[in-house]
Amino acid sequence: ERIESQRRLEQELQIAREVQARLFPQTTPPLQTLDYAGICVQARHVGGDYYDFLSFGPDRFGLLLGDISGKGIAAALLMANLQANLRSQLAMAREHPELFLRSVNATFYDNTADSAYSTTFFAVYCDGERRLPYANCGHLPGLLLRANGHVEELSPTGPVLGLFREWDGHLGACEMSPGDTLALYTDGVTEACNAGGEEFGHERLIAALRKHTNRSAQQTIRAVLDEVLEHCTGEQSDDITLIVAKCTDRRVPLA
Repeated sequence: ERIESQRRLEQELQIAREVQARLFPQTTPPLQTLDYAGICVQARHVGGDYYDFLSFGPDRFGLLLGDISGKGIAAALLMANLQANLRSQLAMAREHPELFLRSVNATFYDNTADSAYSTTFFAVYCDGERRLPYANCGHLPGLLLRANGHVEELSPTGPVLGLFREWDGHLGACEMSPGDTLALYTDGVTEACNAGGEEFGHERLIAALRKHTNRSAQQTIRAVLDEVLEHCTGEQSDDITLIVAKCTDRRVPLA
């Protein structure tokens, strides 16, 4: 009976993993001036990290990355709640991103426990202008590696989503130029530890991104992920999620 019970549990977890995998982007809308890719490697069958690519028409594109509080099945259920919440309100995101985030926050707050929240990074890339309005909702700073080697941090512009009834945040904005690289990530990347307890950290992440600056977004993600996993010893303790977007002056092929 114990063996059969364990078999059923493993089967149900595998089904849950497959269902959750469908919540991640299944297509990558083509853009004139941005080569982009994302990946999520979960520490368990299911997890609470989430990323998405959102099409707002021929010249606007949304990038979203979130890290739900908690781990495992509970976090996965919250992640599905947030994904449905976001997707159901996309109509206002293109022209009114702040209103969109306030609405998403209020719905997430009303539909979850008091302790549930998500750190979130949301940006709308304007293809023709190469402009990037963004909101960092209590998340780790986005990294913008300029073609000249300078690194800019896109720091929080508001609180996390779902913890407070009112979201009192604002948008930041930056311009991207050909050769610039944007990286969004969760703490599973920077807090991956080696046998001595040393974290992978922001400096190693920046160095890895610089090392692969001339490669495609998809190739860069795979190379950075390999470095993180090589640094991390033993069992992976947290979900690893990474988005890389590279600004270009030409139409790029889909990965």
